Amino acid sequence: MADFFEEYGTLLAENTGITLYMVFASTLIAYVIGIPMGIGLVVTAKDGLHPNRIVYRILDVTVNIIRSIPFLILLILIMPLTKVIVGKTYGPSATVVPLVMSAAPFIARMVESSLLEVDHGVIEAAQSMGANDRVIVFKVMMKEARTSLITGATIALATILGYSAMAGTVGGGGLGNVAIQYGYYRYQTPVMIATVVLLVAMVQIMQAAGMKLGKALDHRTSG
Repeated sequence: MADFFEEYGTLLAENTGITLYMVFASTLIAYVIGIPMGIGLVVTAKDGLHPNRIVYRILDVTVNIIRSIPFLILLILIMPLTKVIVGKTYGPSATVVPLVMSAAPFIARMVESSLLEVDHGVIEAAQSMGANDRVIVFKVMMKEARTSLITGATIALATILGYSAMAGTVGGGGLGNVAIQYGYYRYQTPVMIATVVLLVAMVQIMQAAGMKLGKALDHRTSG
């Protein structure tokens, strides 16, 4: 065991950091894109604050199309765009581009689902008090849905972590790349097992932290 950590410890530690960079960077950017898309879906829906069939249809179709494309295919499909944005098609930073593109529509759907869970009576009460649409969306709906949104963020992190591991098959870097290069091509089974353990541990930590934060911010648990 000591020999294993001496030989592969630095490699695993460095690539764990790379994996975390890819996951958190892409999640942050995907939320910057996905939250407005999710809000747009809710606001422009038939029963939304500002129904708009055309805008809703554009958002809905865009989200559905991108979500229908498997991540590995999307990663290869947008390589020209990735090269324009990052300057290359391999490595951690290059992997962030397809991760964002794949995750943003997924996040938009989760945001939409969370906002639709908000009791319509709460929205009507805010409207009766003269609240404008911006206040209703950000001060009422987002606040009421915060526990669900945090749960969704936990799911998004775990999903993006899985996608980042897949990117290792095309030189994306991180633990996925270690698993492919050492566990698959070089038949280093202990390295493969170590990467799996690390990935599972990260998912469990993210999930536990997300659930704890969600409970802490859930006004219903303290009221």
